[in-house]
Amino acid sequence: MAQPANPRSLALQARRLYADQLARGMPGIGKAMLEATHRLNEQTSEHAIAQRRRDLLQAMLTGADRWQKNVVVALRQTAQPGNPGSRPGDFAAGSLSTSKPQLSLVDDDTIEREILTSRLALAMMDRANWEFTDLRSRMATLEARTELEPNDLLRAHVLARVAVDSWRQADLDLGGWRELQSDLHQEFSALVEEAYHEVNHWLVAQQVLPEVDLRPFIRRTRSAPLPPSTLSGHAMGFAGSGLSTSAGPSLASNHGPLTPEQLRRVHDETRMMTRSHGLARGAEQGEAVLEKLNRLVGRHLPGFGRGSTQPLPLSPALSVAIHAAQDSIRQRASRPTHPGDAPITTPELLADLQQRKRQLKALAGSAEERATIEIVALLFQSILTEERIPAAVRVWFARLQMPVLRVAVTEPDFFATVEHPARRLIDRMGSCVMGFDGDTAGVSESVEREIKRVVQVVEAYPDTGRRVFQTVLGEFEKFLASYLPSRNEATRKAVSLAQQVEQRETLAIQFTIELRRMLSSVPVQDGVRHFLFQVWADVLATAAIRHGAQSDQTRLMKRAAADLIWSASAKVNRDERAEVIRRLPALLRLLKEGMAAAGLNAEKQDQQIRQLNNSLAAAFTAKAAVIPNERLKELTERLESLEEMLPDVGDDELDAAMVEDISGHESSELEVVAAGGSMPNAAMLSWAKELQPGNWFMLDYRDRNEAVQLVWQGMRKQLSLFVTQQGRCVLFPQNRLASFLQAGLLLPAQDESLTVRATRNAMAKLDAEPARLLN
Repeated sequence: MAQPANPRSLALQARRLYADQLARGMPGIGKAMLEATHRLNEQTSEHAIAQRRRDLLQAMLTGADRWQKNVVVALRQTAQPGNPGSRPGDFAAGSLSTSKPQLSLVDDDTIEREILTSRLALAMMDRANWEFTDLRSRMATLEARTELEPNDLLRAHVLARVAVDSWRQADLDLGGWRELQSDLHQEFSALVEEAYHEVNHWLVAQQVLPEVDLRPFIRRTRSAPLPPSTLSGHAMGFAGSGLSTSAGPSLASNHGPLTPEQLRRVHDETRMMTRSHGLARGAEQGEAVLEKLNRLVGRHLPGFGRGSTQPLPLSPALSVAIHAAQDSIRQRASRPTHPGDAPITTPELLADLQQRKRQLKALAGSAEERATIEIVALLFQSILTEERIPAAVRVWFARLQMPVLRVAVTEPDFFATVEHPARRLIDRMGSCVMGFDGDTAGVSESVEREIKRVVQVVEAYPDTGRRVFQTVLGEFEKFLASYLPSRNEATRKAVSLAQQVEQRETLAIQFTIELRRMLSSVPVQDGVRHFLFQVWADVLATAAIRHGAQSDQTRLMKRAAADLIWSASAKVNRDERAEVIRRLPALLRLLKEGMAAAGLNAEKQDQQIRQLNNSLAAAFTAKAAVIPNERLKELTERLESLEEMLPDVGDDELDAAMVEDISGHESSELEVVAAGGSMPNAAMLSWAKELQPGNWFMLDYRDRNEAVQLVWQGMRKQLSLFVTQQGRCVLFPQNRLASFLQAGLLLPAQDESLTVRATRNAMAKLDAEPARLLN
C-alpha cells in the first residue's frame, strides 16, 4: 500500500475539512431548531409551559442566527494549528466570552452546562462511533501516535462544548436547550456522523489506511479502584465516548473544588448516561445503520429507500429469475446424499451466491432493482461468513436469500426498519445459534430441525412475503418458549425450581394482601400482625405449593393463624387463660414447623417466637384488645377459604417481595442472584423486560465470566433464568437483572444483531466501491 505524503500536512487538512463540514451544516441546524421551536409553540400545553415556549420562540427568533454563527467562528478558529480548544478559555478571542474566570466554587450553571455538554457528546458518539473509530485510527497513523489528544477538535465533546457555550453567548438560556434537546441531539448526531464520513472518505482517497485494523489500538487493562484525587475527573469524563477525562480537574483548577452536592449530581448524571450507550446497540443503533445505508445508496440512486410504504411491483423477468433461482437452490439442497459425500461448504455457498447475483442483475428491470440485488447479496455474504454460525445451520440461512430478495425489492420498509419480520426472523435464529464460541456453542438437533422447518415454510410460499415471515417468526418464538426450558435435565430442574419460587412468592404476596384486608378492622397485636404478614404468609404459600391449596397440611397452617389471633386477644377470665396455656405448646411447635418448612433457620425461628411471647404476655395481663367470638369465627372461616379471595398481584408488588429475600431459595441446582450490580435507572429496568429467550450474554458473577443463554422468563418477566454451556443455572429477579445490566456485569454476546452487522459490512464494501451498485 502506498504511504501518504506529508502526513502532518494531511492531518491538518483533515481537521480543517472536518471543521468546514460542521460549519456548512450549522445553518441547517439553526433553521431546524427554529422549526422545532415553532412546533413546540403550536402544541397545546399548560399555561406555564406555553408561556415558557413563547419566550423560547422570541429568544430563538433573535438569537438562533447569532448562535450558529458563534459556533462556526469558534470551530474555524479552533481548527487553527496549535489551538486545542475544548474548554471555554481555550477558544480564540472573539469566539466566546473571554472574561477571566474568578476563583470560586463551581456554580449550578456550570454544572448544568457540563451535564448538557456530556449528554450531547454521548448522543453524537452513539450514532457516529464507528466513523469516529476509523477516523481516529487514520489520524493516529498520520501523526504516529496511539491516541488523539483529549482536547482534539475531532472529539465529539469539543463540538458539544462549543455548541452549548455558544448558546449561552447568544443570550439563550439552558432551559430552552432542554426543551429542544431531542432535536438538538438528532441534528448534531447526523451532522457529526456525516462530517466524520467525509473526512474518512477524503483520507482514503489520499491512501491513508484504506483498510482499518483496530487490533493494535485495543488496550486490555485490569480495572482498579480510582484514587479519591481523580474522582472528580472521572465523574466528568468519558474516555470511551471521546469525552475528556480532564474536564473535571480543569473545573477544579479554574473554579475551586466541587462541593459534595455538586459532585454527587454530576456523578449520578454521568453514571446513568454511561450505561445508556449499551442500549443504543439495539433497535436505535440498528435504525441508525439503516438510515446511513439509505444515505449512502441515495448518493448514487436518489430516492432509494424513501419511497411509498405500499408494495412495489417486481419486474416480470426478475420475478421469473428469482423463482428459478429458488427452485435451483431447493433442488440442490434436497438431492439425496450418499455415505462419504462432503457437505456443502461455505466457499461453495459463496460461489453460488455470486453467480446468482450476476444472473439476477442482468435481468433486473431498473437501477433500483440492481442495487437491491447487490445489497442483499452483500448481506448474505456477511451472514454466510459469520464464524459463530455453526456450519450445519449456515446452509439454511443461505436458502433464505431469494425470499428475502423478493421482499427487499417489493417492500420498501425492508431497508427502513429493523422491525421488518424478515430481518427479525434472521436475527432471532442467529441470536440462538451464536454463542461467544462457535466451536462450543453448538446447535441441538431440535433447533436445527426447527430452523429447517421455518426455511422450508418460507420457500413454500414465495409470493406471500411479509406475512409468511411474520407467521413463521411467531411459530419460532413459540418453539423457543417450549424448547429452551426443557432442553436438558439440568435446565428442566432449574426451571421447575424457578417456577416454584415464582409461585411461592406470588402466593405469599397474595396471602399478605388478603390478610391485611381481613385484619384491617380487627384489634390484633402489632407483633402478631407483623408475624402474620412477614412470616406466616410465606409459610401458607410454601404449604400451598408443596402440598396443594386444599391439603390437610395447608389447612393446618391456616388454623394455626386463627389460633394465634385468638391466643393474642385479651384473656379476661381464668378459664380462657387455662385454655391458652393448654394449647400453647402445640401451637408454638406448629409455628416452628411451618417456619422451618419455609426455610427459616433455628435462630430466626427462636427470634420470632420470642417476639410472639411478648404479644401473648400482653393478652394474659388483659392489655390486649378483646376480639368478640363472632368476629373470631368469621376470621377463621375466611382463612379456610383464603384462596378464593386472593387478589391479582401488580408488577411492583411482586417485584418488591421477591427482591427482599429471594436468596433463601438458593440450591445446588439453582444459583439465585440476590446482590451485586448498581442501582438501575428506568431505561435499564425497561431493557431488562425486553430481553428475549434464546439470546446469549456474558455474565460476570462469583469470580466467573462466562457465556450464558436466557432460557426462561416468569410471568410479567419478574424472574429470568440463564444457563451456561456447562449447565450451570442462574436465576435473576427483575430488579437485580437491571442492576447487572447497569453495571456492565451482564452484556449481550453480540452488540449488534446479525442483520445490522451484515448491513454495516455491506456499507463498507459499497463505500469502497460504489460502482458495484449499478454494474
